[in-house]
Amino acid sequence: MGLFKEKDGKKKVEQVYDLKEKLGEGNFAIVKRATRKKDMKWADGVPEGVTDDTEFAIKIIDKSKVEDMGDIEREVDILKMVSHKSILKLFEVYETPKKMNLVTEIANGGELFDRIVERGNYTEKDAASVIWQLCDALRYLHEKKIVHRDLKPENILLATKAEDSPIKLADFGLARIYSAASAMKTACGTPGYVAPEVLQNKGYSSGAVDMWSVGVILYILLCGFPPFYEEELPALFEQILKARYDFPSPWWDTISQEAKNTVKGLLKVEPAQRLKSENFEAVPWLLNAPESQLTGAQAQLKKYAASMKLKKAARKVMMMQKLAKAASG
Repeated sequence: MGLFKEKDGKKKVEQVYDLKEKLGEGNFAIVKRATRKKDMKWADGVPEGVTDDTEFAIKIIDKSKVEDMGDIEREVDILKMVSHKSILKLFEVYETPKKMNLVTEIANGGELFDRIVERGNYTEKDAASVIWQLCDALRYLHEKKIVHRDLKPENILLATKAEDSPIKLADFGLARIYSAASAMKTACGTPGYVAPEVLQNKGYSSGAVDMWSVGVILYILLCGFPPFYEEELPALFEQILKARYDFPSPWWDTISQEAKNTVKGLLKVEPAQRLKSENFEAVPWLLNAPESQLTGAQAQLKKYAASMKLKKAARKVMMMQKLAKAASG
């Protein structure tokens, strides 16, 4: 991977890539579609699978809007360490005094939940396929002592628009390298997906926090709504700390017992009792999930995804107002 810095007299990202339309926007970055200019050679040789027609996504980070650039630098360092078919690949980094540009794979299929809602056919087997790919990526990360810490639907993308598209795990901004000697104590992640041990603030030193989030995602994939849902955070956290959830009728009536058992195995309060990423291939449901339809989940998921987008938009407005206030003050 090349690391190019304008201050070192190297090329700017615009000299190497043709930047096209905007694909997305966050609090401190925008993402644009791009193609590499034909006459630009790769510093370390052409990456596997890349051709002259390959499209890329370039995340353009505005350093002035980032509270701690150390988080971005840690994300880049971790992405340099990984190469897995289900993890969004980082190819290059171009940095200037004001911007950091991350050149990554492009995920043309969009976010996982949006694609499920649009599908004509969606089954337990399809849900199991997503979880299998996710657990395979997590096993790879956990073997490297990397914990993602922010698994949620928005960070699971699809490579293409095909119904059988592989997933791409993205956004490693909260990822860390862990060890038993130095337990992580930072309470981070998205409230509805965060593990009990993170909320307890007692320290955690394994990938078990990710597997809890997998359990929440699986629950939603099967029925279309989350296992823990309260508008007020104290009530939500109490639900999570006690793993207080159920399989309500009629939404769960037709879902297999093996699927429910898999959810139960992931949503264990005690991390040591939780299903581990290295053992996922032995989970019966992942091996033999039925092709029973999940049309009810699709309908519920459409409502849930819409509410999540509304909340995300509201948070973005609040962040922009906060930044504007800080700039004027």
